[in-house]
Amino acid sequence: MPKNKAFFENLYRKYNRRGLVSPDPLEFLHRWDNTADREIAALLGACFAYGNVKAIIKNLNLLFSRMPSPHDYVLASTPARLKKDFAGFKYRFTTQDELCRFLLSVRDILKKYGSLEKCFKSGLDKNDENVCRALAHFARCLRARGEVGTLVPDPDKGSALKRLNLFLRWMVRQDEVDPGGWRVAPRLLIVPLDVHMHRCARALGLTQRNAADMKTALDITRSLAEFCPEDPVKYDFCITRFGIRPDMDEKTLTGKSAGKKFSSRRRRA
Repeated sequence: MPKNKAFFENLYRKYNRRGLVSPDPLEFLHRWDNTADREIAALLGACFAYGNVKAIIKNLNLLFSRMPSPHDYVLASTPARLKKDFAGFKYRFTTQDELCRFLLSVRDILKKYGSLEKCFKSGLDKNDENVCRALAHFARCLRARGEVGTLVPDPDKGSALKRLNLFLRWMVRQDEVDPGGWRVAPRLLIVPLDVHMHRCARALGLTQRNAADMKTALDITRSLAEFCPEDPVKYDFCITRFGIRPDMDEKTLTGKSAGKKFSSRRRRA
């Protein structure tokens, strides 16, 4: 069911609204006005954006209760302090040790580069057509302290790196929904791809690929770039609200049955 530019622009005008954000980890980002805190909060919010949305929100409330300033907290972290502050931590597949290693990797990045943004941009070349290379570099830096489980997938295994692409969307784009803060060209972004977005994209004629991998994410992004080359990922939020919010049925978006309705209680897998 191929759609045209007018279709997607209409979706953006109607549904890319702050009032439709909840329930979503994105709602936490608007707590912090400065980029230094927001980029840490966004990274945690995105990396833990898997599972039941109520559990995600509860978990993030716990994490942020320990760090009024995420930047200052992480920068001052030590293994002993993290072990004490997150004793017994467990979120689905993520253990206390994995969380601590992850936060220490973030601390190392801040000490070496000064910010997450500078670390990411150190892997970006002016001739790059997208963020693929920089994203892989960034993921390797976040995994530098050792195994972090599902928080950051191995970029060398073909993962679509959905949650890191979601993090980039939040930090690079700036409109009523995405708070922004980073100076990276939105045209380089890649659609955050999961099973929900994949299903919607296939129904909308944005891809014919069957695997929800990086190649498919790039394929969908190229299709959306035909409608908005300077900011193709602008349509991601309004497309994926359908089937997540109880008042936005996925069939309304696609114009036909898309199989079993995606539960509004679950975050994009």
